[in-house]
Order: sequence, then C-alpha cells, then structure tokens
Amino acid sequence: MSATPPFPPTHAAALAALHRFVPEAGAHYATRRNFDLGPGRHDAVSQLSPYLRHRVLTEEEVLHAVLARHSQETADKFIQEVFWRTYWKGWLELRPSIWQSYRSQLLRQIDRVQSEGGLRQRWQAACTGETGLDCFDTWAQELGRTGYLHNHARMWFASIWIFTLQLPWELGADFFLRHLLDGDPASNTLSWRWVAGLQTRGKAYVAQPDNIGRFTEGRFTPAHDELNTAAAPLDGPPPPPPLSPPAGGRMEADLPTLFVLHEDDLSPGWLLDQGLRPAGTALLTSGARLSPLDPAPQVTRFRADLVQETADRWQAQLGPTRPARTAGDIAAMAKELGAEQIVTAYAPTGPVAEILQELDNVVQLLRPYDARAWPHARAGFFKFRKSIPSLLAALNLPA
Repeated sequence: MSATPPFPPTHAAALAALHRFVPEAGAHYATRRNFDLGPGRHDAVSQLSPYLRHRVLTEEEVLHAVLARHSQETADKFIQEVFWRTYWKGWLELRPSIWQSYRSQLLRQIDRVQSEGGLRQRWQAACTGETGLDCFDTWAQELGRTGYLHNHARMWFASIWIFTLQLPWELGADFFLRHLLDGDPASNTLSWRWVAGLQTRGKAYVAQPDNIGRFTEGRFTPAHDELNTAAAPLDGPPPPPPLSPPAGGRMEADLPTLFVLHEDDLSPGWLLDQGLRPAGTALLTSGARLSPLDPAPQVTRFRADLVQETADRWQAQLGPTRPARTAGDIAAMAKELGAEQIVTAYAPTGPVAEILQELDNVVQLLRPYDARAWPHARAGFFKFRKSIPSLLAALNLPA
C-alpha cells in the first residue's frame, strides 16, 4: 500500500506549501475546511501538517505568514487549528501517564489480535480497507497510499473504527501513527481519546451518514443502518491532574557539545542563535520506537529524509553528522567526540523523548513558544483558547 508520498521531504517544499496556502487562510478556509473531496482536492486545508509536526516549519513562522496577509478575525479558524496542535502537546506534556497508559494498553490489544481470530480478521480488514464500508475502505486505502487524510475524514474514520467496527481505539491510534506522515503522539492519541468519549468524558464523536454525505458532497452516502449512529461513549478512568509544566535545561556554551537533531524539531536556528557550536551532531529518528508494529515505509523514509535534509542545510554549523536510532548510538558518538554535554531541542512526550530519557548529561532546551503556551493547557481547549491573544502578542503578532 506504500507509494511515493505527495509531500516532498524538504524545507523548500514546506515553504512552497505555505506560500500556496496563505491566500486561502481566511474566509475560504473558514467555510470550506470541513469538506473532504478526496486526494488531490484538499485545497481548502493547508496540508502543512507533515511539516509542522516535525517543525520543518514552526508555528511562529506559519502564524506570521498568515497574519501578514489576514486579520486575526478573518483567519481565526485557521489560527485556532494551529493552537490545537500546541494545546494537545501541552495537555499531554502535563499528563505523560496518558501516553504511557496508551502504550501499555496497545501491547495488550496486540496480544489479543494474535490470540483472537475474529478480532484479528476485523482488524486486518480495517487496516487494508476491506470492511465493505465504501467510505471507510477508501480512507484506509488513501492513507496507505499517501500518508495523509483530511482531518474530517480522520474523525469519521476513528468513529467508525470504534463504534461501528467495534475495534479497540488503541489499535486505531496505532494504525494512524504508523501511517500518517504527520503522526504526532499528542494530537493522535488525544484525538482518538476524544472521539471515543474518554477525553471529554461522556461525550463521544459519532459519525453520522448525513454529515458524511454533506461534507463529501455526495462522494459517500452511507446508509443509516451501515453505521452505529447511537453509540455510547467508552468508559474509562478520568485523566490525572496536570503536572507542573517543564522548565527546560540550560546549556553551557563553553563545554564540548554533541547536538542531537531529532525529528520533533527540525528548525535548529534558534539554538544556534543561543551560541550552540557543536563538535558534531547526531541525527535522531524514532524508528522502531514509534510502534510495536512496523511503521509504513513511507513514514520512516519521510522522517529520515527530513532529518537528513535539515542537516544538509545547516551542515556548516553542525559539524560532522551521523544517523542515530538509539540512546546507545548517541552516547557512543558523544564519547568519540569527547563531548561533556549533549544538547537538543526539548522533545515532548513520545518516542523521541523516551530515547533521550535513557541518556545522561542531556540538556533539553525549551522553545519560548512552548514555555508560554503549555502552562495554559491544564483544562479544555476552550479555556486554552482565551490565552491565544496573549500568545500572539508575545510573538509580536496582532491580537
């Protein structure tokens, strides 16, 4: 099901995509963003997420570009979508046990797939797009081919997976994470929890045939008896109380340093501006840590190519570079270089953070954007949204 993804893994391609979208980020986005018209017809949405997820483009860059063309009022819907990504990251960073619980439950569900023939058959049919539900199967196959799905299709897909096909949500979240080029631990895990009714407790997202028909403009018209439209939310424990937000570390500019350029933050200029002068750079991708199952080849290739392309662009300031997959790879490179500290951009909760936690002497520097925003992610998004004007003002953007 893999193929060459429609998102070239380069900074130039990311900038070109941003340039194409900016004129449409106002009224056009606000009125057409929910319409999924199929591959090659997603022009109403930005399609920047594969680049934003890896910070090939940063949130600040995108917001500056959009607000240079539109007022905040006109671009409000798109601005909120940018901050949803920020909110999800902050929410999970304050509650990392949710990620750990998901990973633990995923292993249990994979064990069930191996031992329960009926579950295995239904799971395999869903993953390959062979359930007999036209809309769902088309989305599964589109994801397999392109590494991308329209956001509205993701919601419908997750709802059908959970409530109509009655498959464990953890397996669905893993399927997305293994196939989406923009697969992000926070946005992905918490969005699936939201659809299931676990994030906003007692309130699930249940896909409705009329809604699918309207927002695909008749491309799909599922019959009412094909979907479970009266499903109850899943039951589960309440989220834990939020922890204190991370503060980040402090770099010693005079120490011999190994820099770790990782797939969660591929815009290292802000670190170099602080005086980072590494003796060498490890190029970290999460690889097999992404899932207990094999990620789609296009996902691992996309991430590795993005990391390498970033290293090539910044080569003059990064010193010798080498790919890394494990904490052991990074530690070995630091020893060879005589590095007394390892410096990297802060990795939010997820596979990269898990690798970095296995190392000693790692200084994770927290972006000011995250340091300002994440403390506001203690409750729901609508409370978080009240902080958006002040967050924009801190970026010298009009509120």
